Amino acid sequence: MAVPENDRFLRALRRQPTDRTPIWIMRQAGRYLPEYRELREKAGSFLNLCRTPEYACEAALQPMRRYPLDAAIVFSDILTIPDAMGLGLGFSEGAGPHFERPVRSAADIKALGVPDPHQELRYVNEAVSLLSREIGGRVPVIGFAGSPWTLATYMVEGRSRSDFGHIIELLRSEPGQLDDLLSILADSVALYLEAQINAGATVVMIFDSWGGILDGEDYVRFSLQPVKRIMEKLGPVVPRIIFARGGGGQLTEVSETGCEAIGLDETVNLRAAREEVGQTCALQGNLDPALLCEDEEDLRAAARALMENYGPYPGHIFNLGHGITPDIDPDQLACLIDEVHRFSAVSA
Repeated sequence: MAVPENDRFLRALRRQPTDRTPIWIMRQAGRYLPEYRELREKAGSFLNLCRTPEYACEAALQPMRRYPLDAAIVFSDILTIPDAMGLGLGFSEGAGPHFERPVRSAADIKALGVPDPHQELRYVNEAVSLLSREIGGRVPVIGFAGSPWTLATYMVEGRSRSDFGHIIELLRSEPGQLDDLLSILADSVALYLEAQINAGATVVMIFDSWGGILDGEDYVRFSLQPVKRIMEKLGPVVPRIIFARGGGGQLTEVSETGCEAIGLDETVNLRAAREEVGQTCALQGNLDPALLCEDEEDLRAAARALMENYGPYPGHIFNLGHGITPDIDPDQLACLIDEVHRFSAVSA
């Protein structure tokens, strides 16, 4: 696989020295950009935007045209796999995703099949291929998927919920059934990410967005073990990142999945995380997204403080602790990127 012209993101993932700290932003293609809102209106719906490779490619390219970001990420959604399983994915304004046919029984789980990434999910591969071609080797391209546990929470609950009552009940009463569901999803995610790599992704990321609702042995068994299975199936063909939202209390266990980097949410102290995982993994993150609402001077100071907290060590990718929110002024992101590149170049 050819090395991108700007390879500082890949070098950081390998914990090698870089000329500047690389930066990309979760949800960097999103509603805070006026051009994205225009594209979303043209597409007619979020799902149509995701399912039309040309639209998805354009969405991914929009922030790359505005900002000197160090990586592009394919525009898609973490729920593409359960959608391809025929659960009837829909999105409600203000209420988020929902499924018409949630998974609530052993029979529901048994009826699930592993989607063919070259058939039911072909549109994602085409979007990755288009994006890779348009990027032309300038920066790495990130492909992604939801973690098995995170996908299972949506599939069992039927929508995003605050109490997760259905899946916690399944975990407590029928853990073997949950293991079966997670096994199907691990195989599905591995095939899906492999297809994205073959289509041109040079990095892959697994969003374990809801692993943090578990702790202790439950977190390891139901969240991390399926991810480890994916890592073993993929192998180190390209760098692999796990976004371990809420997993800051068990970073050693996260690092043992075999990933090259851990994405951290804003609740984790970056220096403490680096001391815990040592040189086993690179770290990605983890500025509080709310700080993008601060004035320029305070935003720049927060970015410097975070980089100073990490320390003079290789293996840091600057990002937010979660996705950028729709209310952010695009100029604020330009300010953040400028400060990360400027300060880290001076400090190098």
